[in-house]
Amino acid sequence: MTEIKRERIVMLSSLFLVFLGLLTALLNGRSDHIYRTLLAMAGLSVPLVLPRRLPNPPEKLRPFLAPVYDEKTMAVLSIFIAVHVSLVNVPFTDYDLFHRDWRNADMISHFLGGLTVWLITAEILSGLRSLGISLTRGQIVAYSFVVFYELSLGWEIAEKLSENWIGFIAESTANKLRDLLMDTLGALFGLWMVWRRDYPFPL
Repeated sequence: MTEIKRERIVMLSSLFLVFLGLLTALLNGRSDHIYRTLLAMAGLSVPLVLPRRLPNPPEKLRPFLAPVYDEKTMAVLSIFIAVHVSLVNVPFTDYDLFHRDWRNADMISHFLGGLTVWLITAEILSGLRSLGISLTRGQIVAYSFVVFYELSLGWEIAEKLSENWIGFIAESTANKLRDLLMDTLGALFGLWMVWRRDYPFPL
């Protein structure tokens, strides 16, 4: 009998939790959450399917696909997606902790999102060695945080520019700074995981 690895169990459990969110969205008639959960389920299915369908990706793409082929990194991503989706509509309730019932719930998503984005960025940079781009551990950390902050700030700017079309994302400057702080704490936790624990990958 084949033993299912811990990370794959996490990924499958996350997918199931999002599926419960889809059922909840159908029961509550929330078209926005139906779309959100379907998109999340499609995304969570990629790391379960792609490595089997394409076990040997093109050499030049391997560093960029490395996180998708790393079940440990994908387990972290799966937790982030499942938690975020569940906060928007708690399964089998009508609670929307993210947008209505507890607006501070976005701190959880920003922490997990910061952790996930930094890990994926650092793993891609680490994988560039296979293309002859050899970076030291210090360079990987430095460059990963540069990219991380570009993405984090870009996201906050995009949200600010979208406020006129999507009212519920309107936030104060203080809230934006808090979001960036939680992003940073998540990224620093990721750095500790990689640097001290070699998880989900060694630098």
